[in-house]
Amino acid sequence: MDGVSERTGAGGERVRLAPWAEEDLWLLRRLNSPEMTAHLGGPESEDRLLARHVEPATGRMYRVVLADGGETVGSVGYWQRTWQGAEVWETGWGVLPEFQGRGLAVRAARAVREAARPAGAGRYLHAFPGVGHAASNAVCRKAGFTLFGQVDFEYPKGHWIRSNDWRVGLERED
Repeated sequence: MDGVSERTGAGGERVRLAPWAEEDLWLLRRLNSPEMTAHLGGPESEDRLLARHVEPATGRMYRVVLADGGETVGSVGYWQRTWQGAEVWETGWGVLPEFQGRGLAVRAARAVREAARPAGAGRYLHAFPGVGHAASNAVCRKAGFTLFGQVDFEYPKGHWIRSNDWRVGLERED
């Protein structure tokens, strides 16, 4: 799905996914703070951020925007990777600290699943939050992902973390 995707949660706030753009570097820098990257090995260098700012070769990145008012609250995306010998889609998200605790990451995770469906027919969407990252593991559970267990996961390159492997099918549930 290109463009807009919305989800409404119990709190009534809807989110919209806006395609990542050149002018969104400010958001990537905000999400790269020590607070936001504590479970990922810490902030990346400016050079790595600039390299990552462009769209992934496969998949899509989005800004997560409040549907009412248009305020940017975070980012979410999906990209292809090789995992345990198979091509899968991976997802990840970040919600700015001032917007956390409102269920916005759950709605963004559900919306990105919808956005990834056309690209990932017959495949799974994986998320790999650190085992100690309670909030991201709760997002996976509430967004309908199934926990497959703990794994050693490299992120960023050269940094290994103990993660949970969550996955959800990209097939349509009619």
